[in-house]
Amino acid sequence: MAPIAVGDSIPNGTLGHFDKDDELQQVSIHSLSAGKKVIIFGVPGAFTPTCSMKHVPGFIDHAEELKSKGIDEILLISVNDPYVMKAWAKTYPDNKHVKFLADGSATYTYALGLELDLGEGGLGTRSRRFTLLVDDLKVKVANVESGGEFTVTSAEDIIKAL
Repeated sequence: MAPIAVGDSIPNGTLGHFDKDDELQQVSIHSLSAGKKVIIFGVPGAFTPTCSMKHVPGFIDHAEELKSKGIDEILLISVNDPYVMKAWAKTYPDNKHVKFLADGSATYTYALGLELDLGEGGLGTRSRRFTLLVDDLKVKVANVESGGEFTVTSAEDIIKAL
């Protein structure tokens, strides 16, 4: 399947997350994105170095600026279970705006065409590192990394596109 691209509509899919009352919820991407301007960014794995020290902190640090530029939601997707995503989210106590969403079986990642086989390293199927700017379910910007790079998917990169 071809990777999601500018002009495409994002597929619907259900992801797990813990709500503000610490209850496990299943939420559809369309329910979070329809009629809104959202950033969806994906990372290869929770607690991994580039994801934890660069990619996620960038979106947390720039969340207010993104909101001021019209972004309604900032959604983080990783191929991990909801409990791992909950534990990872807790390592960012200053986070107020980034929702940590679990794609445990990589179903949504496959629907986006952004799967990455890291089986040789013992990590199985993961997500390629990506950032999408989506306006009412339509992709306006699609930044996708090759391999383990972190060159076009930062919060700063998407701010330039706003």
